[in-house]
Amino acid sequence: MDPVAVSVAVAIIVVLLFLFVIAGLRVVNQYERGVIFVLGRLRGAKGPGVFWVPPFISTMRKIDLRVVTIELPPQEGVTRDNVTVRVSAVVYFYVVNPSDAVNNVLDYYRATVQIAQTTLRNVMGQSELDQLLASREQINRAVQQIIDEHTERWGIKVTAVEVKDVELPQTMQRAMAKQAEAEREKRAKVLLAQGEFQAAQTLADAAQVISTEPAALQLRYLQTLTEIAVEKNSTIIFPLPIDLIEPLRELLTVASKRISPSGTPVPAGPRPPDLSAPKPTAPIPPMPSQPPIPQPPIVPPGTVDPNTPH
Repeated sequence: MDPVAVSVAVAIIVVLLFLFVIAGLRVVNQYERGVIFVLGRLRGAKGPGVFWVPPFISTMRKIDLRVVTIELPPQEGVTRDNVTVRVSAVVYFYVVNPSDAVNNVLDYYRATVQIAQTTLRNVMGQSELDQLLASREQINRAVQQIIDEHTERWGIKVTAVEVKDVELPQTMQRAMAKQAEAEREKRAKVLLAQGEFQAAQTLADAAQVISTEPAALQLRYLQTLTEIAVEKNSTIIFPLPIDLIEPLRELLTVASKRISPSGTPVPAGPRPPDLSAPKPTAPIPPMPSQPPIPQPPIVPPGTVDPNTPH
């Protein structure tokens, strides 16, 4: 045989073997796994790093193992108490078993999105509006549990579901605003009434303590004067109770009754007549009446008076 032909054939075989080896090399990143099928049969998931698979007769599909975040579009529905709301949520999941994610579902990402939307609407329809607004943790756990049960056979683990926003109709928002305003007004009125009650009770206790100690009232008066004097006012009003001057007024009244106008005491017995009183006057007699003055007769016009000289 020709040595040149032999050398060329060997070189061709070496190149083909090299190409065959190169064609079978696969590189998978740290956060990925490669699901290998040889002649249509599942050989498992390999990676990360570089490994070799039989070329031309095997296929590989890379599966990302990182956490995937899905922002669900707003889902409109009716709650248990017949209120129309729009709820949007966020779903976090990752692939636990790459082989199940490839074999058991056609598109695990799209399937997870669809089951999350359906579950969110179902849970929203079984809950009341107050639960959606106040008990979001319970809603989140319920949605997560239902989704996780459906995606378990797909090799997917749902880590968390968070309700992002709850949109209410404008009429419902106005009604809730009125309810909150009424609740605040009720609390304010109750607090004001409690404050008035406590203030009145404290004043009653203070009045009781002051009534037992008369000197305390005088000290309070002095304190009031001190507070007024600080303001640099030219007029000072000193409150004086009538009870303090009532005995003095009675003494002055009794003394004035027993002392005469000249300053001498009046003896007991009937009082003398009051000379300063006005004396009665005699009535004035009426004037004598005078006879009436005669009036001349009235002559009608066009007649001649015979008494008139011509």
